[in-house]
Amino acid sequence: VSKQMLEHVLRELQPLCTAEKQFLEKFFQLSQDAADLQVLEVSMRTMSSPVPLAKEPTTRLLSEIFGCLEPELRGFLDVCNKVHPFGCLQVLVTLNDSIFETWGSSSALPLSFLNTVLGNVLLLAKSSFNKCIGTLCKEIEEAKMPSKMKGGILPSVSRFEEFVNFSEEVFRTARRRGELDKAHLRLAGSVFSSINSLSSANLKVNTDMVMMENFHHIHCFLCQKKIHCLEDKKREAKQRYSEHMEKYVVTYLGQPLEKLHHFFEGVKARVAQGVKEEEVSFQLAYSKQELRRVIDKYPGKEVKRALETLYRKTHKHLSPEENLLPVVWHAMEQEFIRQYREFEDLIQRCYAGSGIAMDFTMEDLLSYFNSITLSN
Repeated sequence: VSKQMLEHVLRELQPLCTAEKQFLEKFFQLSQDAADLQVLEVSMRTMSSPVPLAKEPTTRLLSEIFGCLEPELRGFLDVCNKVHPFGCLQVLVTLNDSIFETWGSSSALPLSFLNTVLGNVLLLAKSSFNKCIGTLCKEIEEAKMPSKMKGGILPSVSRFEEFVNFSEEVFRTARRRGELDKAHLRLAGSVFSSINSLSSANLKVNTDMVMMENFHHIHCFLCQKKIHCLEDKKREAKQRYSEHMEKYVVTYLGQPLEKLHHFFEGVKARVAQGVKEEEVSFQLAYSKQELRRVIDKYPGKEVKRALETLYRKTHKHLSPEENLLPVVWHAMEQEFIRQYREFEDLIQRCYAGSGIAMDFTMEDLLSYFNSITLSN
C-alpha cells in the first residue's frame, strides 16, 4: 500500500511543478532580458525571505512556492520505511525508478527544482537502506545459537535467505540494482562469518557437520537464485561444504576400525622417520603378532555391525531438511574403501609373505555398505 501511495505522490509531482513553472514563466514573462529579471528579483525579495542569487529565476520562485515539499516528502518516506522491516528497499526502488523516468524524459530536463528535491530525498533513501543493511549484518554476525541446537539450518542463514528472497522480489523490475548487489555481498560476508565462528562449545553435535549442512544449504539456495554478484560466494560455499564434509567423514570413520587405524598410523610414522618398510615388523609395537592381534578384533560381522551403528549415528546427526544422508554415506563408503586399500597396501609392503590378511575382502565391504543402504 505504501508503495502505491509513494508512486502516486511522485507521479503527481512532475505535472504539478511543470504546470506551475509554465504559469510563472508566462505570468512574470521570464523569457525577457537580464534587466527585467533583476526587477523580478527585487520584487521577490520584498515578498518573501531572501533567496540565493545563483539560482535561475524560475527555480527560485518554485523553491519559494514549494518550500515545504522536501520536508513533507522526507516525513512521508520516514512513514513508508516504518511500515515494513525492509520498507526502505521499496522506497529506494520506487524513488530510483521515478527519478530515472523524470530525468530520462526531455520535458523534465529544465525542471531543476524538482530534480534537486528528488535527488536529496534519494540520498536520504540510500542512507536509510545502508543503515538497514548495517543493522542486519550485525544481527546476522551476532546471532546467538539456540541453547538446544542439535544441528540443522542456523538462524543467521535463514535470516539471510529471508532478506534475499524479499529484496529480489522488490527489485525484480527495478531499473537499477547497484545498491542491492553491494548489500547482498555485505550480507553474504556476514553469514559466512557467522558460520565460521561456530565453536563446538555452542553445539551438541559435530561442528563440521553443522558447517557442512549450512554451506550446502547456502550453495543450493544461491544456485536456485542465480544472482550474478554472488557467483563467487556460491563457489566458496560449495568449496566450504566439501571441506567440512571431508572433515566430518574422516572424523567419524576413524571409529569402526579405530585400533587398526591407529596401528597403521604408527606404521606410517615409523616409515616416515626412516625405518625401512621390511624392517617395521621387527619393532615390538608393530610386529606380525601385534598386527594379527589387532586384525582379530575386526571380524567381518563386527565391521558390518560397526558400520550399521555409524549409519544410525550419521542419520541421527543430519537434519532431514538438507537430505545429505545419501551423499555423506557415499562419501563414507569411498573413504572406508580408501582406508581399506591403504591398510592392504601397507600389509603387502611391510609384512610381505606373512600371509596376514584382514578378515573381510573388498567384495565383503561393498556388500556391507550395499545392504545397509538398501535396508534403510
